[in-house]
Amino acid sequence: MTTAALPSVLSAEASAKAEALAKEGDLNIVRVYTGWRDAASFKRISEYFDGKENTRGEAMLRTHPDQRAGYYFLVRVANPSAARNIKAHLEVITATSAKPVTYDFSPELKSGDTVFHFGLTGADWPDATANPVAWKLELMDSEGRALASERSYLWEKPAAK
Repeated sequence: MTTAALPSVLSAEASAKAEALAKEGDLNIVRVYTGWRDAASFKRISEYFDGKENTRGEAMLRTHPDQRAGYYFLVRVANPSAARNIKAHLEVITATSAKPVTYDFSPELKSGDTVFHFGLTGADWPDATANPVAWKLELMDSEGRALASERSYLWEKPAAK
């Protein structure tokens, strides 16, 4: 390689890096479903044979991994970029406290579509009849930059007219 070609190689590398960073912003939370799930709703017939939870390729992340019953945020994410580790930051306001309780998860985000089950289990959500007043989910990269977010209708106060 000649020294004359070096600047064009460096600029090509810089362009590729900038393109990759721009694609990271294309991350999209397609939908979020919330609700209580009993432990039995996760059991599949294959578990009776091998004793292992069958997640059907979906990511199960629980605040108490040994307990399945709880309040879940089923999140479908579209990622046009390569697979990477992200941080999911979930804030929940309950009827018992106006101050948000924060839960952090560290899932691996696959390329394409990924389904996550973020479960508030065990002591974090013991009441099957309780629902959050409001919630906010933020997906961040390894440096803490926001990639995508979604929130419930009541998360923020409506703008004054």
